[in-house]
Amino acid sequence: MNHVLIAAMAEAGETAESLAGQVGVDPKTAARWANPGRIPRARHRAEVARVLGQEVGELWPDVLTRREPAWFRPWADIERQAVSLRTFQLAWIPGLLQTEAYARATLAGEAMTPAEVDDLAVARISRQAVLRRERPPLLIAVFDEMVLRRTAGDDRAMMAEQLAVLAEWAAMPAIRVYVVPLTAGMYPGLGGPFTLAELPDGGRIAHIDSQAPALITEQAIDVGTLERRWECVRGEALSRTQSLGLIKEAAASWT
Repeated sequence: MNHVLIAAMAEAGETAESLAGQVGVDPKTAARWANPGRIPRARHRAEVARVLGQEVGELWPDVLTRREPAWFRPWADIERQAVSLRTFQLAWIPGLLQTEAYARATLAGEAMTPAEVDDLAVARISRQAVLRRERPPLLIAVFDEMVLRRTAGDDRAMMAEQLAVLAEWAAMPAIRVYVVPLTAGMYPGLGGPFTLAELPDGGRIAHIDSQAPALITEQAIDVGTLERRWECVRGEALSRTQSLGLIKEAAASWT
């Protein structure tokens, strides 16, 4: 039995029926989650953890342990320690704010087995546990408007769901989402995506994306360059209210 899940349900005063109603599944499905080897899908795990006030990794540690690529593990550890994260993305919704379906879509065309895609998608969604903590890090996400206009094939429902969920994330107190509009023209962010993490001791570490495994650096000269680049990119973005309005407009366009 999943004794941790059972104990968490008891502590939160939840039954299989009440949990199922909040997560959006059949009560029999929720009841089976307490049995050995019965693991909810990624999006359901995240919802169960939220309802029970737990982290996904506490309820299902074996499933979420080290499923991300080996080269990404150091950054995943940094995310869990960070007090703030500033991320700029050029092509995709930031990984911490993706739905499972969207995460899978970003892997389309890669030379991976279905099991490898499953592992990467699950690992990416599990990272969202840091945003559901009692004291989550401040997440400031900036991305190009083209992110809102691009889908996988013609999967309009996937994009509509992703942008609706993104709007919900953007309304949370510890999350700030900004969009750089197409009218910005050429701007420094076109050089590529990156993320800046601030640790509890004030240290700053950068994650620089590329086609090869990303670079993680705490070299002052590199972090300083990206901090200046961040200010330039952030200055091109719409306000928080305008960005949320654009996200909602784009979400409606996919329905």
